[in-house]
Amino acid sequence: MPITLYAASIPVFRQMLTSLNDILVKAEAHAGAKKIDPNALLQARLFPDMFPLLRQVQLASDFAKGTSARLAGADVPVYEDKEQSFADLHARIAKTLAFIESLSPEQIDGRPEQEIVIQPDTPRERRFASQSVYLMHYGLPQFFFHVTTAYALLRHNGIDIGKRDFVGTY
Repeated sequence: MPITLYAASIPVFRQMLTSLNDILVKAEAHAGAKKIDPNALLQARLFPDMFPLLRQVQLASDFAKGTSARLAGADVPVYEDKEQSFADLHARIAKTLAFIESLSPEQIDGRPEQEIVIQPDTPRERRFASQSVYLMHYGLPQFFFHVTTAYALLRHNGIDIGKRDFVGTY
């Protein structure tokens, strides 16, 4: 039986966003236990020209909600990117999870050959011939990049997390 677009997207986003949220809980606890200013972790970068942890989480959320919305033919929710704390990031992830959970398999699987057109922070648009090309070649890789980078930032900063934390519950 072929895999559906819904099965390849929503459960994956749910699993990884939940995992990311759990990793942030561990990071917050670590900061408290070690008397580290939480902002030191929230603003941590792997290299000076990379986004900090806060932005990595925002972007992971953006790709989960944006990809899901486009697959469903729905409006992409707009978030203001005003998060400044772990609590704010938890709330953003919860809001993203609530949105993606509101989308039905029928909404996502009903238009497999639909072209998807985006303008990713540039005046130039990008066209994807079908939902599956958009999901597999753009949406999921972008999402995983930001989740992985958030994980790497925290691991690099001494948070006791590993592969099981990254993968989460499935």
